[in-house]
Amino acid sequence: MGSSDKITKEWNDTKTFDAWALFKIMGELVNGFEKMSSIGPCVSIFGSARTEPNNPFYKLAINVAEEIIDSGYGIITGGGPGIMEAANKGANNKKGISVGLNINLPFEQKANKYIDKDKLINFEYFFVRKVMFMKYSQGFVVLPGGLGTLDELFEALTLIQTGKINRFPIIFVNSGFWKGLIDWMKQKLVVEKVISKDDLNLFYLVNSKEEVVKVLEDFHHQNKFTPNF
Repeated sequence: MGSSDKITKEWNDTKTFDAWALFKIMGELVNGFEKMSSIGPCVSIFGSARTEPNNPFYKLAINVAEEIIDSGYGIITGGGPGIMEAANKGANNKKGISVGLNINLPFEQKANKYIDKDKLINFEYFFVRKVMFMKYSQGFVVLPGGLGTLDELFEALTLIQTGKINRFPIIFVNSGFWKGLIDWMKQKLVVEKVISKDDLNLFYLVNSKEEVVKVLEDFHHQNKFTPNF
């Protein structure tokens, strides 16, 4: 068998797997929709899974989550350690709704203990998990994080920019961490005309828990609480 034939055979052999995978994907979507649709207005908090409890950002995430709970929202996180754990802990401290959308990973992710037992949902597929974040969050609060945080952040910005989902507030927390990224967007993306200047209005930059809540309240004073698509 030549190289071309071998490649074709290997590719064709994947078709059966792809078709059957649809049932697993559908199952995750149905389970997620059923559970999330009954939870009520929530705000998602994102940030690094690697943040240790002695890191100031961990404490910040707890405080931000507590303030959001006091304002009447629930908290959604990715369900893992670090900033996610801190946010769920803040929700738990205030006896508020604490949701965890946990992703099954071979090396890192394990659901934290501060998630409400009936509000932990496990996912195999990142894209299905992101559907839940995008559909049911009434705001994204983005604390310092890495590639996963940036992935979720820019997916939301793209979907809002293109009108694929309703707008909701996206809030960067801590200017010391995020200013370099935002400056690059202004100085490169806007200047090179690959985004418009108006796209910079799709997000907010704040430094305190009080500012987070003010952005949420100002936005939702003028907009109904509803799934985003």
